[in-house]
Amino acid sequence: MLRMFPCAIVADGLIMRLAPMVVYDHPERLERKAIVQEMRLRLTFVHGAALRWISHLDLVRLWERALRRAGMPVAYTQGFNPQIRLQFAAALPTGCYGRAEVADLWLERPVPLDEFAARVRAQLPPGIELTRVEEVDAHSPSLQAQLRAADWRVAVEAPTLSVEQLAARVATLLAADEVPHARRRREGETPHPYDLRPLIEALWVEGADPDGWLVLRMRLRAEPGATGRPDAVLDVLGLGDRPQRSERLALYFLN
Repeated sequence: MLRMFPCAIVADGLIMRLAPMVVYDHPERLERKAIVQEMRLRLTFVHGAALRWISHLDLVRLWERALRRAGMPVAYTQGFNPQIRLQFAAALPTGCYGRAEVADLWLERPVPLDEFAARVRAQLPPGIELTRVEEVDAHSPSLQAQLRAADWRVAVEAPTLSVEQLAARVATLLAADEVPHARRRREGETPHPYDLRPLIEALWVEGADPDGWLVLRMRLRAEPGATGRPDAVLDVLGLGDRPQRSERLALYFLN
């Protein structure tokens, strides 16, 4: 970055104008300035059932629009296609909803937390509720690097299956040393085989909900390259083709 200053000298009563003086800011100096000004916020929010069918990209756009309308000094990435610096701990699978989703947001300058919360809440659509805002160290590791597990509550319609029968299937699954499963990341892609068992930290039957759907509770690993999904658990329990409602209850991080 360069800055220009007009220059002139006075000699024998005459003013002689010279070319502007150019002063360059060293990149490291500019970087230090940016670090001082930026603010990193951690947002906890509810992603309600009404919005469970929107894609992750649509969710990012929703937040960007709300932040822009709230007049927040949001930071963007550099380059030809700047992107909002908004980092989610883990994308929700389409069709799922979450009670305590977490995302980090970078601002170009500090904003009081209560002011941020009030202005942003006024712009969020029904189905998204901001429940907590806190400032975090701008240099701490990414949310994805710190994420370790997630709690889920899954209700599944299985009128021919009793609570006791489902509990027996769960016990068999947990007693297995290995639970083969296959994941297809994209339509038409060859399924990738893997062992689901190490990704299940806890699994039990909670009972039945008021609609008569069977309710499972599970804690699944959620680490880079090792993430358990509730639909995979339903698959190995023989319930993958049944209507279901999956809610992520909590995310667990290092420290």
